[in-house]
Amino acid sequence: MLTPDQIDYYHQNGYVTPDYRVPNEILDDIRFTHDRFIEKYPQFVDYCPASLAYDTAFLNFARIPEILDMVAQLIGDDIALWNSSFFAKPAKVGTKTPWHQDGEYWPIRPLATCTVWIAVDASKPENGCLRVIPGSHQSKRLAEHQENTAPGLALSLELKKSEFNENDAHDIILEPGQISLHDVFLFHGSEANHSENSRRGMTLRYMPTTSVYDREIGKARGEGRLNMGERTLYLVRGKDASGKNDFRVRY
Repeated sequence: MLTPDQIDYYHQNGYVTPDYRVPNEILDDIRFTHDRFIEKYPQFVDYCPASLAYDTAFLNFARIPEILDMVAQLIGDDIALWNSSFFAKPAKVGTKTPWHQDGEYWPIRPLATCTVWIAVDASKPENGCLRVIPGSHQSKRLAEHQENTAPGLALSLELKKSEFNENDAHDIILEPGQISLHDVFLFHGSEANHSENSRRGMTLRYMPTTSVYDREIGKARGEGRLNMGERTLYLVRGKDASGKNDFRVRY
């Protein structure tokens, strides 16, 4: 469980790195599942924005009780998982993730989520660890983004430079099995991986069911299985507090 100080830190800074570590046997299962996934879908060797749309085996890791306990401390006891992504960042070729807010992309209304980021490998500045701007979530607004279609980027929208000072950035350095949790409005990104070591990170995207996953908004984003209007929403704890979420299986 998160301590009271860690909960306060999350609300003040928009992220927290708890004491918890994913057990080694579960970490090995994640690696095995990802290796098998890449064998089947080599196009996602660097980044897959919606792992569950292709392999529901990743859902097993979203139901780890200790992780759900911590998420519940931050967003309440009624929780849905709407996505899981895998940022693999292979050695030498792992792409850069531009500075952004998750909420700029996501069809959740009102915007409210907690992302759990699991370090499958060591995550350090030299191999492109997650970077955040502490406290940038506090206004609870979406800052101005602009399109960037340059090659070598995992995402196409990035925060305008006028919205923040990169000198305020903090590197989230994690050993394998450590996790971080961050808010939907937090400014964050990561550099490319030019090192000799991979930097695999798996994200679990949780929303409180007081919010609604709006499929009409999502239909305009992505194609095929990656279309946000077609993601399967999973109730992982509690109930649908809004009474409006659609949990029908898509893929």
